[in-house]
Amino acid sequence: MKKQELLKYLDDNLMDKLYGFCYARTNDSYEAQDLCSDIIFALVKAAGTQGEVLNFYPFLWRIARNVYADFSEKKRKRADAFYEGDAEELLQSLAAKEEPEAWDELLQAVYKRLAFLTRAYREVMILYYLEGLSAAEIAKRQNTSPVAVRQRLFQARQKIKSEVEKMTEMDNRPMSLKEIDFEIWGTGRPSWGDPRDVCTRMLSRHMVWLCHKKPMSTSEIAEELNVPTVYVEEELEILTKGTNGEYGLLRRLENGKYAINFVLLDSEAIEKANAIYLEYLPRICGILSYFIEAYKKEYLAFPYLNKRVDLNLILWQQIRVMVDSFSGSVRRILSEKYFSRVPSTDRPFSVYGYVLDKDGRSFGAGWDGTEAANICGFSRVKLENIYYFARIKPHFHCGHNVATDPQLQLAIRAIQGLKISDLSEEEKEHAAKAVECGYLYREGEALYTKILVNSMEDNDRLFGVSVKLRNGYFQEEAELIAEKIADLIRRTIPEYLLGEWRFANDLASYPIFDNVVEELIRNGILTPPKDGVGAEGCWMSVMK
Repeated sequence: MKKQELLKYLDDNLMDKLYGFCYARTNDSYEAQDLCSDIIFALVKAAGTQGEVLNFYPFLWRIARNVYADFSEKKRKRADAFYEGDAEELLQSLAAKEEPEAWDELLQAVYKRLAFLTRAYREVMILYYLEGLSAAEIAKRQNTSPVAVRQRLFQARQKIKSEVEKMTEMDNRPMSLKEIDFEIWGTGRPSWGDPRDVCTRMLSRHMVWLCHKKPMSTSEIAEELNVPTVYVEEELEILTKGTNGEYGLLRRLENGKYAINFVLLDSEAIEKANAIYLEYLPRICGILSYFIEAYKKEYLAFPYLNKRVDLNLILWQQIRVMVDSFSGSVRRILSEKYFSRVPSTDRPFSVYGYVLDKDGRSFGAGWDGTEAANICGFSRVKLENIYYFARIKPHFHCGHNVATDPQLQLAIRAIQGLKISDLSEEEKEHAAKAVECGYLYREGEALYTKILVNSMEDNDRLFGVSVKLRNGYFQEEAELIAEKIADLIRRTIPEYLLGEWRFANDLASYPIFDNVVEELIRNGILTPPKDGVGAEGCWMSVMK
């Protein structure tokens, strides 16, 4: 591999590992960021030179170790230049006198133990021993009493003295940051503040996971993960504030401990929740198959604007609403019968999720939409896209800019037909891609829109047939599921999060969509697009 190819390996996963390397070798996150930047800079410089590298990762970590060695040497020189205290006197004030050859090792152990003190105790130790302030001066700086300062000093000294002996064991214990990941969904207006954006590092995920199991203090988290408290304090502040200062993944309780602040099911709970729904899958599919056959003519009678309409495209458009009619029936019974006295949590945006199992299973589908005004002869165009991860790939996502998408523009222009001879060479190239992705089809010398199109005036009744499923079709099954789901929710969700019980029900129902779709495909009712790309699940509404 040529050195010029080194930078293509710099993805988020590698950056996380590099930062973890730096985090474990520095005093705080600022130093870690500086060291990480130096390593990346060294890698960029190496990528600009000639030559080849046999194996990327040994080469990278060799650079990282060399940069860290230089970083440490510079740091030592700065310390030699500015530190005026007597290390031996400091050691004697903190621990019993030891043999001279053991002093350096013991002093390092004391310093490491200092890092595991919480902020209040750590600050008084530093101010008293390293900056030479008196208890009265520290009290004035911290706006507290000298008695409180002396008490903190005593407790901190006792903690260090009693635990220094454990440091050999602690040094040999690795940071407890094994791979852990969540599948977290969001609903509402993410621009208000999406707390998932601050939960990208492995340390953050582990802290969220620990606080999910039980409320924990800063020092308890530090001890459990073998991470200095100063780093934990920084992460806790970020995780509780989120991106907007109002909504984070953790909350601080009155007793000072931290607890989970969103519905998060562990792998065992999500498996049990999914099993409750899946138990009734055959009956659900039977009802849907009967319903589709009974209302086939009504589906086809809807006034779409296309030249020709395919029942398969209609069913792919409607399937999410059909399945939601079932889970919605369960949700209605839960609301009326089991959680009627629980106030609902109301915020602009909420998240909920579960811990991914070892296979990284992910369920569910997406429904994204976008709009455009004054485009291709229409005053307003609204586009929707339902995608199902295993069978349908998304064409676009929320907020997609139609004005910069020539393929979608051709689909809008071709609703009533578009002569190929009227297209420029560049437009013909885009038209070929639009045919390939399922937006258009060719008939004779003209192109027509393949995705479903309806007038915006008919939007209110677009799903009118499918919502009939809410009128008692699933009542018996919904009653049985609601009883079991309600019991599971009360056993797995903290009482202060019960106002978000709907999200737990949504998580439980997610595999139903995947499995219903697969069953209808097996029964020949649905036909998936080849390679996941086609007109299925995509439609538009237009206004003149």
